[in-house]
Amino acid sequence: MDRQTVLSLEDKAREVRREIIKMLGEAGSGHPGGSLSGADIVTALYFHIMNLDPTDPEMPERDRFVLSKGHAAPLLYAALALRGFFPVEELASLRKLGSRLQGHPDMNKVPGVEISTGSLGQGISIAVGMALAAKLDGRRNRIFALLGDGEVQEGLVWEAAMAAAHYGLDNLVAFLDGNGLQIDGTCLEVMCPEPLDEKWKAFGWHVIRIDGHSMEEILQAVEEADRVKDAPVMIIARTVKGKGVSFMENQAGWHGAAPNAEQVEIALQELA
Repeated sequence: MDRQTVLSLEDKAREVRREIIKMLGEAGSGHPGGSLSGADIVTALYFHIMNLDPTDPEMPERDRFVLSKGHAAPLLYAALALRGFFPVEELASLRKLGSRLQGHPDMNKVPGVEISTGSLGQGISIAVGMALAAKLDGRRNRIFALLGDGEVQEGLVWEAAMAAAHYGLDNLVAFLDGNGLQIDGTCLEVMCPEPLDEKWKAFGWHVIRIDGHSMEEILQAVEEADRVKDAPVMIIARTVKGKGVSFMENQAGWHGAAPNAEQVEIALQELA
C-alpha cells in the first residue's frame, strides 16, 4: 500500500459521496446517513480490493459484494456507476417510475448487483451461502458484505454467523458499519448490540476493529483478513452517520430523509 493509492481512494470516496447527495436530492427520498457512513469501505472494495470486470459482470471468478443493509442502495449505485457498470448519468433516475435504480437494489435489473437486499439480516445470510458455494466449487473468489449495526439486532444475523464459523468460511469478509444510529435513535437505546467484539468472537469469527473512515486501516484490515485461515472475518468499523456533510453527521433524522435543493448545494460544497 502506497500513499498515492490511499490519496486516490480518498478522492474517489468524496466523489462517491457527492453522487449520493446529488441522486438523493434529485429523487427527493432515500437514505443518506448510512450511505455516507459506508462510503470509504465500499470505495476501497470497488476501486482497489475486489476482482471485478464491469464489462463482464457475471465473470465466474469475480469477487462478490453483498449490501446487507440494502437501504444504503445509493452508496452501491454510486460505486457501480463510477466503476463503469452503468452510466453515471443514470444515477439521476433513482427511485423514479420506470427506473431500474429502485429504493433497494434489484439483482435482476442492475448490472453488478449480486443479490436483491432490503430485509435486514438476509444479506449476510446469503453471503454465507455464496461463500459456502465457492468453497464447494473449489473457487478462490472472495465474498464481502456490509452490515449495519442496527441490522445485527436481527436474529437471522447470528444464525448466519454460526453457520459461517461452522463451515470455516475464510473466504468471507464482513464489514460492520458501526455508526451507532438507526431510524429510531441510537442502537444502544433501541436494542443494545454490544459487546460486538466478544459476540462475534464467541461465534467463531476473527474480529478486527478499525476507524471506518481511515482508508489505510480499511486496506490493512483486508490484508489481515486475507491471512486468516479456517474462520470468517468481521471488520468492525467505527463510522459517523452522514459522514462528510456537517449538518447530517451523527443525526438519526438523516437516516431516511433526502436533502432539499439548498441543502444539496451546501453538502456538495463541503464535499468538494
